Amino acid sequence: MEIFKTKASLQAYLQNARSTGKKIALIPTMGALHEGHLSLLNYAKPISDIRVCSIFVNPTQFNDPKDLEKYPRPIENDIKLLESVDCDILFLPSVEEMYPDKDEYWHIDLGELDQIWEGEKRPGHFQGVTQVVYKLFTLVQPNIACFGQKDFQQVMVIKRMIAIKDLPIELAICPIIRDHDGLALSSRNMRLSAEGKRQALALSRSLQYVRDHIHNNVPLNKIKQEAEHILMNTAGVTVEYFAICESTSLEEVETIDFSKQHVVLVTAWVEGVRLIDNMTIS
Repeated sequence: MEIFKTKASLQAYLQNARSTGKKIALIPTMGALHEGHLSLLNYAKPISDIRVCSIFVNPTQFNDPKDLEKYPRPIENDIKLLESVDCDILFLPSVEEMYPDKDEYWHIDLGELDQIWEGEKRPGHFQGVTQVVYKLFTLVQPNIACFGQKDFQQVMVIKRMIAIKDLPIELAICPIIRDHDGLALSSRNMRLSAEGKRQALALSRSLQYVRDHIHNNVPLNKIKQEAEHILMNTAGVTVEYFAICESTSLEEVETIDFSKQHVVLVTAWVEGVRLIDNMTIS
């Protein structure tokens, strides 16, 4: 695996690869890698010639400086994990490398996607996400970009940005990877105790409840109410929001149109850690 820390060295390498017709896949991450991230690399392997994984804890997408400070950075372990799946390139830039101009201005019109759910709870978050992802897209010029479904709203934001900027990039949305109990894998899980992980299972249980009952002609508000009870009746879990939405706009719905895809979104706090999860319903 080649490791690059500067944009110039990475560009030089990829320009040579591109000139020979090689197909490039980009997997952007913030590190603290787990099986969910590795599944993105495995997804990309048969459909690309070169897989570029970036590890960069992007400061512009954090609302809380303490959250940025606490974010895990186990780089030595991350490198071992990338080597275990034969990753071709690791891009490991510094903040100064990605943001040489500290006063750089960025704004993209994401419409309602920037105002609801995560957009409302974390103002400016998606501007920071699109800012760094656009930098990576411009630098790597990938044919394919792989993102996990777990950050569902983020994926819809990236999809919108690709459309707005008219980028020739195929967006691959890869399934959520869960542990044997059903907990969605997340870098933030590292901050949970064994008991906290047990409490956090309420998130996936609430989503599964919706999926199991959505086809039973039960009123949607009743299903949502019961799912929320699963969360609220679990000690140690504080619900931030729970919503059943149309999957592209993320507009909350009162009835299900089964000709469209929907997504159930949940965000909750466990042991001071903010966790998100979702499940799609066709």
